[in-house]
Amino acid sequence: MVKVEATMTEPTYVLVHGAWHGAWSWRLLTNEFDRRGVVWRTLDLPSAHDLGDGTSDLESDVEAVRTVAEDEGPVVLVGHSYAGAVIAEASGRLTNVAGLVFIAALIPAVAQSATDVSRLGGIRTDLDAAMVVDGARLRLDPLKVARALYGDCDDRVASDAVARLGTQTLASFRSRRITPDANVTRHYIRCTKDRAIDPSLQTLMAEVCHTSIDLASDHSPFLSHVTECADAIVSQ
Repeated sequence: MVKVEATMTEPTYVLVHGAWHGAWSWRLLTNEFDRRGVVWRTLDLPSAHDLGDGTSDLESDVEAVRTVAEDEGPVVLVGHSYAGAVIAEASGRLTNVAGLVFIAALIPAVAQSATDVSRLGGIRTDLDAAMVVDGARLRLDPLKVARALYGDCDDRVASDAVARLGTQTLASFRSRRITPDANVTRHYIRCTKDRAIDPSLQTLMAEVCHTSIDLASDHSPFLSHVTECADAIVSQ
């Protein structure tokens, strides 16, 4: 977990990675944030780093976000992909959330899971083809996942990311939200070249947000379109 000190007046952007990833996935974006003087924090979600019995779920991830965010001043929670569910649930349990930013994210309603909303579009993606069930976890086929997640990244960045991917607990995808939405502004970043979460499904997710913006990007704009991604986040 990394921390950059904030002042009293500026928000802290809490960057919450998606499934299979870690805090490492934000490294290019946080370099850009540092250049701009944007204050940020990152963390590793338990569901993507569960080396035990695979029971880390949405609740585990929400608590990890709360631990990072609750002692800050105002925070903007930024969630990528699966982490849309995490920040939506966490926002209702925190009193210092100034806004939410969803990047190509799933946004379950109360009583829905990430799996529930992923099925709304009814379109099979390259990410679906890359998933392999391994007991209580899902892993990704390294020969298929680069196309699904990092299609616009240069080869070096994509190869490094694929090498860092872990497994993801099935429990995290199947856990249902229980906390009502926070009364804060929601901003959606739709990735129009995404092969992991189809852009048509992202359009449905954006409809429950106050504002949205399109990026001509793959599923991981924080690695492939860093400047544009930073612009889209801080513009909310």
